[in-house]
Amino acid sequence: MDSKLIVNALTIDVEDYFQVNAFAGVVKREAWASYPLRVAANTCRILDILDEFAVKATFFVLGWVAERVSGLVAEIRRRGHEIASHGYGHELIYQIGPKRFREDVRRSKAILEDQAGEGLKGYRAPSYSITRESLWALDILVEEGFTYDSSIFPIIHDTYGVPDAQRFPHTITTATGSIREFPLTTLPFRGMGREIRLPIAGGGYLRLLPAQLIRRGIGTINEKERQPAVLYLHPWEIDPDQPRISAGLKSRFRHYLNLHRTEAKLRHLLGTIPFAPMGEVLQGMSSWALHTRA
Repeated sequence: MDSKLIVNALTIDVEDYFQVNAFAGVVKREAWASYPLRVAANTCRILDILDEFAVKATFFVLGWVAERVSGLVAEIRRRGHEIASHGYGHELIYQIGPKRFREDVRRSKAILEDQAGEGLKGYRAPSYSITRESLWALDILVEEGFTYDSSIFPIIHDTYGVPDAQRFPHTITTATGSIREFPLTTLPFRGMGREIRLPIAGGGYLRLLPAQLIRRGIGTINEKERQPAVLYLHPWEIDPDQPRISAGLKSRFRHYLNLHRTEAKLRHLLGTIPFAPMGEVLQGMSSWALHTRA
């Protein structure tokens, strides 16, 4: 980017506490309606915090949530934030296949565009599930009218990740057209004779890592690499009083770790780092690296 001040993308993945992939083995999809919804109150809490700091963000909203929480999408839009899609049913893309993925995308897009009163440009996959096995999803996103995606996490992980993917926004050329990809942010360092990428994009990593480390990491990317970063979080991550779900130790660790500290960390970052909606950040970028996929 040419500008001296690099502006970073702030993103909120709007889903409720019982819909996360960590609990998929114990919370059946058909039982979702039986759980008390907390997503509206938590999302409005985030909206209030963003108002305090005069910061705008992109809200990747789950279609299932928008369908059941009347007025939430309209309220997010009324406060000046960007609406984007998080799909409808929060299913891993590489598990559901192209046909069901297209149906899911279309259903969510129709709901969100109707409630927002405008077209959607951006998409983020549930649990970042565009991997090497599901890159075909990008072709479908292009065909369904999306102009940017933020689903590829360039790390090694047991659920998601394309470890050697490009780290910064770039254009991906597919068989059906082109789409801009805004990968989740990583900070590289040398270890054990190779490059290791530290995920500093938010979510569980925000809860695990000190806010000062994430702030310094984003500052390094902005100042030395002259690139924008992306920060994400979920409304349930500022809700330490949410109901506890009985699950395995790893799932409980991933979900409940440091919930009571998330809001303070978010406030620290909002007060020290410039943020804007993802669509706005992408629009402001003056040049793009072209990545062609065979």
